[in-house]
Amino acid sequence: MASSLTCTGVIWALLSFFCAATSCVGFFMPYWLWGSQLGKPVSFGTFRRCSYPVHDESRQMMVMVEECGRYASFQGIPSAEWRICTIVTGLGCGLLLLVALTALMGCCVSELISRTVGRVAGGIQFLGGLLIGAGCALYPLGWDSEEVRQTCGYVSGQFDLGKCEIGWAYYCTGAGAAAAMLLCTWLACFSGKKQKQYPY
Repeated sequence: MASSLTCTGVIWALLSFFCAATSCVGFFMPYWLWGSQLGKPVSFGTFRRCSYPVHDESRQMMVMVEECGRYASFQGIPSAEWRICTIVTGLGCGLLLLVALTALMGCCVSELISRTVGRVAGGIQFLGGLLIGAGCALYPLGWDSEEVRQTCGYVSGQFDLGKCEIGWAYYCTGAGAAAAMLLCTWLACFSGKKQKQYPY
């Protein structure tokens, strides 16, 4: 099967897919921030949450529903910063995934990835990583929302975790983006084969 990638390009394609998958999984999982409320563990993502309080009419008290789900609407996301973070990070993950799938196709299709296309793909990966990084930087600005304060002992604020801690999904998303920006962008420059010159 013909390939349009060099040996470095094959490594780039596989690493690009790994970075994109790592960032996308981290973005989708609601484990960016861990805390507790009413004695139950609670976790947040940018647009999802696990465990939430509801008023139990029969017992006339607040109880925790221990299940994960996304917010009912975009406006239901606790803070404007988290809404922006959701858009920016989602867009960055989409760009990384687009380049990764194109790179993997380059392993099987001849003349798909030239040196120029590889460099453009690297630039897109850099932009995607930058967007995800911006989303990760925006996320702590939402720690002063009422939902987070309830979970973090009413002592959290912007860039102040209070009694909460950062979850694995936050690190996963950021690590995928950093690897895409630093490694994949560089490898992309050497990924495509030099195109053949056809005499006319």
